[in-house]
Amino acid sequence: MAISTLSKITVPLASDASSSTQGLLMPKLQYRFRVTLENFGVSTPTTELTKQVIDVTRPTVNFEELEIPVYNSRAYLAGRPVWEPITLNLREDVNNSVQKLVGEQLQKQFDFFEQSSAASGIDYKYTTRIEILDGGNGANTPGVLETFELYGCFIQNANYNTLAYSSNEPVTIALAMRYDNAIQSPQGEGIGTAVGRTINSLVTGGGGI
Repeated sequence: MAISTLSKITVPLASDASSSTQGLLMPKLQYRFRVTLENFGVSTPTTELTKQVIDVTRPTVNFEELEIPVYNSRAYLAGRPVWEPITLNLREDVNNSVQKLVGEQLQKQFDFFEQSSAASGIDYKYTTRIEILDGGNGANTPGVLETFELYGCFIQNANYNTLAYSSNEPVTIALAMRYDNAIQSPQGEGIGTAVGRTINSLVTGGGGI
């Protein structure tokens, strides 16, 4: 049974809005998430990493700026997009499962014992999947609200962090991960949505800059 007063706990919308009486929607929560790595390291399963995640940063995309000097003015265009590295913080475990997988991935990128590098990117790149969940667990299968899939990942920086007698914190590894592209799914609800290419549209400037 709906409680009518709760529909008023929201921001009042314009009179021509389609849902002017709708209450506040449930937000996504930061702690309901899951990170999985596909083709990471050599050993299986890589879900040992999933269980030891502390936190992860979501993707950040920047567009390089292109300056066009013209007469008395200057205009700016969006250049090529650049995906910034993300950081994945992991707890280490007493079975060395996390340490082993991270070490295997680093060895795939560069053999530190033989001082030999991989022949090509396909030999070591992996896929990272960051999922926001709805809170389900156990008999209640969690629903996935949103997924960021990062393609062409590799470890840019591996920080094994510090040890300290004064600390009560677990031992951790911080991974900075570079990637080539990121798509949100389900497609149609974020980055990767098919919106069509706009050419010479009045909405975007009539073919000008």
